[in-house]
Amino acid sequence: MEATFLSNIELYYTTGPNNSDDLIISGEEVHHIKDVMRHKIGDEIYVSDGKGSIYKSLIETINKKNIQCSTIKAWHYSNSLSNFTFCLPRLRTQDRFEFALEKCVELGITNFIIFDSIRTVAKGAKLDRWNKILLAAMKQSLRAWLPQIKHVNSISEIASYEGKRVMFEQNSKMSFNEFLKSTDLSERHSKLYFVFGPEGGFADEEIAMTKHCSFVKLTDNRLRTETAVVTAASLLSMEYGE
Repeated sequence: MEATFLSNIELYYTTGPNNSDDLIISGEEVHHIKDVMRHKIGDEIYVSDGKGSIYKSLIETINKKNIQCSTIKAWHYSNSLSNFTFCLPRLRTQDRFEFALEKCVELGITNFIIFDSIRTVAKGAKLDRWNKILLAAMKQSLRAWLPQIKHVNSISEIASYEGKRVMFEQNSKMSFNEFLKSTDLSERHSKLYFVFGPEGGFADEEIAMTKHCSFVKLTDNRLRTETAVVTAASLLSMEYGE
């Protein structure tokens, strides 16, 4: 890959190629490509399928609903953090919550579960809005994997999933750095769920639901939830990202 590749492009998104040679772009991306960026037939653009590939493509046809491109070259990327899922509570301030989502994507996190906590003020799902934020962050940071997100009504659902759970709890005796040094997370056969507490912390019954968890803390001082989320994502990205 060219040394300047990941700094000099505008990345667009498609649900995937029709075949090995052609890409069909539809939806809001059509407006952005032809009306905002003013691309025309014959222009070269870069497109991701959100499944690990980025395509250098040539625009062949443009209409109101679709843009058809031929593929010139393709790059394929592995997802080194694919077995890591960040479990986030809804936050009272929407901007802070969305900031955490956006920065996690920039750092390579691709799986999210949003949960309602007993002490969560804002509840419920906004999946359409969250998916737009994830897509925009993927394109802005030139990532090839479109993050996946779901919403659950309580932390007990996360406790029932097969895999290991790591809960960030301020009263824990083990630091996250110590946990990373003592645990081999390089093996990708086991799913890991990193669970972050809501504003005001977990209720006692929520902690009781999460037996067989590893409890860790990021620092000795208390961090805002969004700060903890981005810090953990940064540490995992530096250690295991590509």
